Amino acid sequence: MSASSDSAGLLVFRRGADGPEFLLVHPGGPFWRGKEAQAWSFPKGRIEAGEAPLSAARREFQEETGLSVEGDLMELTPLKRPGRGHVFCWLVEADLDLSSARSNTFDLRSTAFPEVDAFAYCVSALALQRIHKSLRPVIEEALHRLGWVG
Repeated sequence: MSASSDSAGLLVFRRGADGPEFLLVHPGGPFWRGKEAQAWSFPKGRIEAGEAPLSAARREFQEETGLSVEGDLMELTPLKRPGRGHVFCWLVEADLDLSSARSNTFDLRSTAFPEVDAFAYCVSALALQRIHKSLRPVIEEALHRLGWVG
């Protein structure tokens, strides 16, 4: 069986002096090089056939960051992305040490690239700027659930 077009991920946040800071990742490879605005995401990926969305979210987080996260999970509203299926996301608080973060790789024309080439906690305004426009509602809902107005 193949993977669905649905994806799942974890949106990690930590509390900063100016409000929540969200852990975002920048996609690797030549297409995304030099792109910042609306190029970032939270660690997420395809749900495999028969896999529960939360299991996929945890697996993808580990694959894309090399880190694991524990804590209370808050399920966010599934997001329908035009032509791409649904995105399932869980919000979790964690202040992770990103110095040890590493990503898996993918091959493109016989060259391996990291799936993720940058990891950063972003204050809400920067997160809203960096996040891909189709994923912006996830950050907006997280801010609302955390009691912060964008």
